Amino acid sequence: MQNVRWWDAAAVAVAVVIAAVSLLDPPFGADDVGVWAVAGAFLLVHLAWGRRCVPVATTRTHLAVSITYAVLLAVGTAIEPSFAILQAFLYPFVWSTSPSTRSAIIANLAIAVAIVFGYAARSGPAGLVTGSAIAALSVGFSIALGLWITRIAQFGEERARLLEELQAAQGQLAAMHRDAGVADERARLAREIHDTIAQSLTGMVMVAQRTERRLAGVDGEAAASARGDVELMEQMAREALTEARGLVASLAPIESDGGLGEALRRLAATFERETGVRVSVTTDAAGLDRELEVVLLRCAQEALANVRKHARANVAEIVVTTAGVPPEIVLAVRDDGVGPGDAVPGDGGFGLVGMRDRVSLVGGRLEFGAGRDGGTVLRVVVPSRRAEERRDATAGADA
Repeated sequence: MQNVRWWDAAAVAVAVVIAAVSLLDPPFGADDVGVWAVAGAFLLVHLAWGRRCVPVATTRTHLAVSITYAVLLAVGTAIEPSFAILQAFLYPFVWSTSPSTRSAIIANLAIAVAIVFGYAARSGPAGLVTGSAIAALSVGFSIALGLWITRIAQFGEERARLLEELQAAQGQLAAMHRDAGVADERARLAREIHDTIAQSLTGMVMVAQRTERRLAGVDGEAAASARGDVELMEQMAREALTEARGLVASLAPIESDGGLGEALRRLAATFERETGVRVSVTTDAAGLDRELEVVLLRCAQEALANVRKHARANVAEIVVTTAGVPPEIVLAVRDDGVGPGDAVPGDGGFGLVGMRDRVSLVGGRLEFGAGRDGGTVLRVVVPSRRAEERRDATAGADA
C-alpha cells in the first residue's frame, strides 16, 4: 500500500477505534483522557511527520519515526492496555515504508519492546509476563509475514526485470531480422542491377565500339554524322554503366563482424580493385556499438560511391578517429578529385540527404564540402557509444 491517503485513513481509523474502546466503559476518568491525548498525539505525529515516509523513507528517518511511534505505543499501553490495538497499524506501516529488511526488523523489535514496557508499567511483574507474551506473538507473526511478503515482492521484481530483458531481447531480435531482411534485399537488388542493367550497358558499349570501328573506313558526311552519334551513344552508355556500378557498390552488403576497421579495409580493397582509385584506411575506434558501426560503414560506402561517380579522383582516404569530451566518433572521407562544386546536401545524385537522415537517427551530424588542398571532404560526427559502455549501463540498471 504505497498511497499516502490510505495510510492517513488507516491512522485515523485506528485512533478512532482506540478512543471508541475507552468510551465503552463510563464513567470517564484521567486514564481515558490520557488515552485520548496519546491517540491525538499519534495522529499529529503521523500527519505532520510519519506520512512523509510513504512510499519509502530513508533509513534514519524510518528508524526515527518508528521509535517515536513505539514511545507513543508504550505510553498509551501503560495508561490503557487496549491501546495496544495501535500495533495493527504500526507493524504494516514499518514494513511498507522500510528502506531495507534490516531497518524493518529493528522497527518491529522497537514496537515489541514498547508493548512490554507499557504492560510492565501498567501492571508490574504480571504485566511484564503478559506484555512479553503478547509482544512475542505479535512481533513473531509480523516478522514472519513481512519476510514472506518481502520475498514475494523480490520474486515479482525479479520477474519484472526478466520480462523487461526478454522484451528487450525480442526487440533486438526483431531489429536484427529487419536488418537482415534489408541487407538481403539490398544484396538482391545489387545482383539484379549487376546481372541485367550493368551487363546490358556493357554490351551497348561493346556494340558502339564495334560500330565505330566499322564506320572508321567509311567516308562521307553521313558516315561522319553516324560516327558522332555512335560516340555519343558510347559515352552515354559508359556514364550509365558507371552509375549502375556505383549503385551496385552502394547496395552490396559489407560484413562488419570483424569490427569497423576490418570492414572498411574490405570496402576499400573492393573499391580500389573496381575503380583503380587508391584508398587508404586509418582508424583508432574499436569496440563500437553495432548500430554505430553500421551507420559509419554505410556512410563510408555512400561516400566512396560518390567518389566513383563524381570525383574523378586518383586517391581517397578514410579516417576514423575519436575526439572531444564527451567523446565523439569522426569519420572523414577525402579524395583528390575535382571537388564538390556547388553541390549541397539535397542536390540530386549525391545521396547526401539519405546519409544525413541516417546519421541524425543516432544523434550525429554530417559535414560536406571542399577539402583544404582540393578535392572533397565528407565528415560524419556521431556520439560515441561503445559496446562495453552499454553493457556497464545495463549491469548498473540491473543492480
